[in-house]
Order: sequence, then structure tokens, then C-alpha cells
Amino acid sequence: MTFAYIIMGPFKPEQDQAAIHEGSARLIGVANLEQACQAARQLRQDGIDCIELCGAFGPDGARAVIEATQNQIPVGYVTHLPQQTALYARTFGEMD
Repeated sequence: MTFAYIIMGPFKPEQDQAAIHEGSARLIGVANLEQACQAARQLRQDGIDCIELCGAFGPDGARAVIEATQNQIPVGYVTHLPQQTALYARTFGEMD
């Protein structure tokens, strides 16, 4: 089983990448949804089994990545419990 975690922020995907456990787990930083979709398409070509997205993607971003992989790879995204919404807003700023 191989999987990747895509995180969105002030990243450059061509250099902001890491792999552990002989490449079976990968982390890729992207700056926007377009880069995430490009990375997801490449991950699909590379034979990755599962993609997880950071919470910044939300459901709409997850849908876009699912489309980019032609719904051939399970794609999930991180969320948080409602009681931490204020803490997340203070930490990351208001999110749509």
C-alpha cells in the first residue's frame, strides 16, 4: 500500500516533497488547487494507492482532486471536530 498526503500552503511542489518508508508514504506541498490536481494526476500515474488532502482543500477541493484522478484513487481530506472551529480560525485565519 502506498499513499500520499498533499498539503496546501506557500509551497513549490517540485521541491517541497518528502518520502518515508522506502517511498511508500509521500508528502507533497502545493500552493494551490491547480498544482494539487497536477500532483494527483502524477501520483495516479506513479501507481499511488490513496491520497489524503489537508483540510484547506475542503469538500470542493477534494472533488476537484477526485476528478483529476478520474475517480481511480481513494481521496480523503482532513477535517476537525466542531468544538475546535474557533481554534482553527485563530490558527489559520477564516476559511470558507
